[in-house]
Amino acid sequence: MVLHVNGTAYELTLDHRTTVLDVLREHLGLTGAKKGCDHGQCGACTVLVDGRRANSCLMLAVAQDGRHITTIEGLAHGERLHPLQEAFVERDALQCGYCTPGQICSAVGVLQEAADGFPSHVTPADAPQGGPVPLTVEEIRERMSGNLCRCGAYPRIVEAVHDVSTDQGVAS
Repeated sequence: MVLHVNGTAYELTLDHRTTVLDVLREHLGLTGAKKGCDHGQCGACTVLVDGRRANSCLMLAVAQDGRHITTIEGLAHGERLHPLQEAFVERDALQCGYCTPGQICSAVGVLQEAADGFPSHVTPADAPQGGPVPLTVEEIRERMSGNLCRCGAYPRIVEAVHDVSTDQGVAS
């Protein structure tokens, strides 16, 4: 099978029970995505699959054949950090850092989902359809709720995501 990870194609022969998280960490040496709960409940393993966020601990690698996976290691452009990585540093949106890679990958997905017009549970029913969903603080909290932080850095995480959403014109 072939997985495209951070822009590089990897031809892999794997046990059919191997998860994407285990491929990343054990076969490719990419340790940014963390194994937290291993049940899809904490979000520490969040990566982007074809641009959409996903819990890599729940995904069988064989089912992702040919897909493009982006991890925290693949977000920067050379020495230039991704805008969300910069915002997390500027806002001090981390403490121990264990959840940070998953938080940032999830936030990248949140920005794209909002830009693509996907509503969340808190999006008003009368919101215009087809256009970007404005990212209010409530929207960001709801959309990021699948990523847990034991240290409680949530206020700064929300601020960092809001900063970047403002820069991208999807904030409210």
